[in-house]
Amino acid sequence: MHDENRHNAHEREAHKRDVHRTQAHQNDLHRLAAEQHELAAQSHRTAAEHNEKGDDEGGRWHAERALEYADRAYQLAEEAHNKSGQIVSL
Repeated sequence: MHDENRHNAHEREAHKRDVHRTQAHQNDLHRLAAEQHELAAQSHRTAAEHNEKGDDEGGRWHAERALEYADRAYQLAEEAHNKSGQIVSL
């Protein structure tokens, strides 16, 4: 019986470590998504500045970068959301 209790305690501790790792990874994904959103916003502003100056080619280039950043932000946010359903407590 004592060995069984020790085994159960070990399993609970291992589960807590797994949950902590999953939550830390999820937090990292949210942080990375936020950074990508910021880069997208910055690229949008830069694209607008180029367009205002009549630099359509520069504006398009920055607008394309903004779209790439926004797409990556969406992917990261979606992954973080999907991982949130994997966190189960005892």
